[in-house]
Amino acid sequence: MIPVRDSVPVRQPAFVTWTLIGSCVLVFLFQASLPPHAGEAFARLYGLVPARYANPAWALAAGLPPDDWLPFLTHMFLHGGWAHLLLNMWTLWLFGAAVEDRLGHGRYLVFYLACGLAAGVAHAWVNADSTLPALGASGAIAGVLGAYARLFPRAWIILLVPVLFLPLFFAVPAMTYVAVWFTLQLLQGTAAALLPGEGGVAWWAHIGGFLAGWVLVPLLRRPRAFRRPLYADEGVLGFGPDGRK
Repeated sequence: MIPVRDSVPVRQPAFVTWTLIGSCVLVFLFQASLPPHAGEAFARLYGLVPARYANPAWALAAGLPPDDWLPFLTHMFLHGGWAHLLLNMWTLWLFGAAVEDRLGHGRYLVFYLACGLAAGVAHAWVNADSTLPALGASGAIAGVLGAYARLFPRAWIILLVPVLFLPLFFAVPAMTYVAVWFTLQLLQGTAAALLPGEGGVAWWAHIGGFLAGWVLVPLLRRPRAFRRPLYADEGVLGFGPDGRK
């Protein structure tokens, strides 16, 4: 199932969302231009390696300063491959515009970075012994997803379900889609915690980012007096201006 459209209209261009997408793409193109050895070193230096902070002796031996906290920020802009980048950027584009519209550009940027930091802390705490660099914006984007679910509980998502060669489209409640997604993160994150190993997916970053987004968005939402009301004809795809059918 691939989400392709949401039912919430926006009133202003999503400048910050597009800037974040552009930044991630540019950083990934730089990563891809590096020779393999240099690319791995770049990922270890700017990706989030939990053992770097939990085991300073190991970090010094590996040439990673344990007092450098910048990777908690920079890891959000790195990705492990084209599929990883495209999936994250598609999800950010799909859900980020509506959240940015409700928060405003400045608040949305603060919100996005805060969710990414929370995701990094959650990942580093649960996987303290991991020596693999965590890369990607998925933790911050999980925060956007949590905010979307809280802001628009009655919205709907259009899903593409390919059956053989036929593309079928279905509308499902956004809360159903988000609940299924979050349940999968919890199940897989719990399994990863009970069966420790050098896994490839930062499940707890997704969980931490989502919870941060759910908690923070009511605090950062712009007051109603600073938001232009949506008119009745501003709905999309046959849905009302608040995303309802």
